[in-house]
Amino acid sequence: MRTVHSSGRLVGRQEETGRLAGLTAAARAGRGGALVLTGEPGTGKSALLDHARRKADGMRLVRACGSRFEKDLPFAALHQLCLPMLGHLSELPAQQRDALRSAFGPAPGAPDVSRVGPAALDLLSRAARAQPLLCLIDDAHWLDSASSHVLAFLARRIAGEPVAMVFAARPAGAAGEPTEATGLAGLPGLSLSGLSDTDARMLLASLSHTTVDDQVRRRLVLEARGNPLALLEVPSAGGYAPLDTSSVPSPAERGHRSRIEALPAAVRLLLTVASADPTGDAALLWAAARHLGIDATASAEAATATGLAEFATQVRFCHPLARSAVYRAAAPGERRRVHGALAAVTDPATDPDRRAWHRAQAASSPDADVAAELERHAPRAQTRGGTAATAAFLERAAALSPDTAERTARTLAAVRAHIDAGMGERARQLLATVEDTAMDRHRLARVDVLRGQLALLRQSGGSGPVFALRAARRLAEVDPAGSRDHLLDALEMSLSTGRVTGALDVVLAAARTAAPAPRSPDALDAFVRLTTEGPRAAYPLLRRVLDGEDAPMWIRRPALAVVLASELWDPHTHTEITEWLMKTGRASGSPPLLRLGLVRTATGSALSGDLGRAQAAIAEEEAVAHAVGGPPVTYHRLQLAAMRGRRDEAVALFEAVGAAARADGTGQPDTDVHWAAAVLHNGLGEYPAALAAARRAVAHGGLQPAGLVLPELVEAAVRCGEHAAAAAALEPLTESTGAGGTSSGLGIAAYARALVTGREEHYLEAVEHLEKSPLVPYRGRARLLYGEWLRRRGRRRDSRGQLRAAHELLSAAGVEAFARRAADELRATGERAQSRSRAAGDRLTEQETHISRLVSTGATSKEIAARLHLSPRTVDAHLRNIFRKLGITSRRQLTGHPALDV
Repeated sequence: MRTVHSSGRLVGRQEETGRLAGLTAAARAGRGGALVLTGEPGTGKSALLDHARRKADGMRLVRACGSRFEKDLPFAALHQLCLPMLGHLSELPAQQRDALRSAFGPAPGAPDVSRVGPAALDLLSRAARAQPLLCLIDDAHWLDSASSHVLAFLARRIAGEPVAMVFAARPAGAAGEPTEATGLAGLPGLSLSGLSDTDARMLLASLSHTTVDDQVRRRLVLEARGNPLALLEVPSAGGYAPLDTSSVPSPAERGHRSRIEALPAAVRLLLTVASADPTGDAALLWAAARHLGIDATASAEAATATGLAEFATQVRFCHPLARSAVYRAAAPGERRRVHGALAAVTDPATDPDRRAWHRAQAASSPDADVAAELERHAPRAQTRGGTAATAAFLERAAALSPDTAERTARTLAAVRAHIDAGMGERARQLLATVEDTAMDRHRLARVDVLRGQLALLRQSGGSGPVFALRAARRLAEVDPAGSRDHLLDALEMSLSTGRVTGALDVVLAAARTAAPAPRSPDALDAFVRLTTEGPRAAYPLLRRVLDGEDAPMWIRRPALAVVLASELWDPHTHTEITEWLMKTGRASGSPPLLRLGLVRTATGSALSGDLGRAQAAIAEEEAVAHAVGGPPVTYHRLQLAAMRGRRDEAVALFEAVGAAARADGTGQPDTDVHWAAAVLHNGLGEYPAALAAARRAVAHGGLQPAGLVLPELVEAAVRCGEHAAAAAALEPLTESTGAGGTSSGLGIAAYARALVTGREEHYLEAVEHLEKSPLVPYRGRARLLYGEWLRRRGRRRDSRGQLRAAHELLSAAGVEAFARRAADELRATGERAQSRSRAAGDRLTEQETHISRLVSTGATSKEIAARLHLSPRTVDAHLRNIFRKLGITSRRQLTGHPALDV
């Protein structure tokens, strides 16, 4: 059994997720049922409930949660569950209505328990008539007795109702009470076990926002003993961040501490040495013990006898919380003494960063030598623990710096590292400690830029460019080159927050009067030229800046490089930038860099018709955002919804994102919403709505996505008979795509031109150019428009070939609305489109889809197992499920299977 929570979804747990899927499917069909998930704390019960919630399409969700503080409050949990459904209370017979009112408090008198159960069942039944119900009850071991009995009653009597109930509870004895006390005994159940070592390593590897040193990873796997929650509590910075000694210990930690306090001093000291070393290296432990004068053999035997830790070739605690409890229990002076011993026995040649870290933890007062050593070895620490390790080193170096100027410089460097690590709140706290009055202009400018970057990270309105622009103005007279660099910071930030705020106009106005670049022209010159002289004058310079003289622009300014690639209509360079972002983001452990890579992966995949890959990237970006405590990005979700073409789903998303953008005041997401709405409505053939949305999207001018809006505006305007508007939009589209000179841009502009001119050679030109483009949906749209034009001129036979090709391309890419348009047009010619059913593919899990695609390339089970950190036997088990779901019998049949196209 495996439970791995990765990228916002469960990987593995095939039996459990299968049971949940069967339960909800049966409820949708009117056959209710219940399932009780039991497992120790941290084994994934809540993750499975969340999985059930996310997969409950078409069902109404109601939730309840047991609480130890409400265990003596009758019907507390039942009230939680029924509260969203009390609108149906008036429909119940008077006796049942009174029973529930009495149970929940508004009515006088003691509740009649014998009537509460049937009344609650009738309430669920009435609520489920409008929409099947999914009832999720977490921490069921803490249910109050009255709720427990009623919920168990409901679970046994919903077989004829469209209701599914899922409980999550600890097993007997785990919470101080047996599971049977909750009244759930006898209900269908599943017991959750821990992870194998292989799966534990896979879980740690799946935490794409975290970099963990190999030695630390081995220790974590040993100590977690298969508990997913323990593994997810990865020590930040690859083990370099010190264990928190200020927060209140958990009940589990307090239990471990009571065992620690009874031990002899030497045994406690040995355990403290083991807790202070994140690697679990036994040789290092014994050397530090000798340095401290500990009788290692006797103390290790005594420590082992407590069950707190084991001392072998690798030192491991019984649980990560035991390690934390030991470290917390030690006095501050004792912890410093232990770190001093570890520093003394750590080899400065092979592990200089670990030695520097232990020296820093041993220091009780500022120490210039230790601070300098930390700063010197921060880059090496990054290879073990990513950007979070760099931040930890620099922050500690700042704290140990006796010189005010050095302390300020290191604090600012630590702030930048925390921002790179996605830790915005810690960056804000550190930045607040810096005194502006004690700094020169250069450092004041640096503070301004950091404040701008922090605002951008926290998505707090459009203040980021304002700070960067202020930094540029500070240096305008004393350092023109530095000022110009900060103008580029402001430009990059303004492109992220949008033209609606006016920040981009202000930045470009400042750039026009700035001192010339030392190596003119540069990116700033290119953008100024673009806004003053147009694409034909600016694009050659944009291309030169993007490629760079010494290194590509994206090495230093990836966000700006993405904008340039989009402006140049260059999907191939966009892909190259995306691959660099993904590789660098994962290697460095930088959440902002990784999130940008995932967003660009989703965007590129949506525009090229690989919607499955786009979905996976969106899920991972949301998981990383959640892990670092930030809001997920939205515009790539808009692109996916627009390309897919499902009206209800897309419109709900557009409304939510648009409202958030207007509340935030940045405007950029709102512009993206209008572009996405134009694509959606064009696909659905709702041209007036598409035209209105496209006009709103281009109202503020600016760069991408305005360029991609123009072909939508042309198509909608032509269909609405507004040919002047179409011709006006075609002019800038033709200019920009012609200056870019890529097959993608030229092809899209050609089909827009064909719509305006009605000339066949322009349709043929579009088809020819887009055959060389990776943008499959646009390739299909060009053929769709050509086929529609042919049919309207009575050339039915000619139109069928174009419409057939369009339907195949669009349906294979999952661009459903445009594919339906192609099918309708084909039907009008007297031919029925071949249906590409993806029902089977929709039933495949994401892991099964991934494995299927690898098999279709010829990969063996052993090769797939190595790539996905699975066993070959697990891969074969997946394949058996895949064959059954797709109705095939061999690997060869996966090649070209339509279920794998999306």
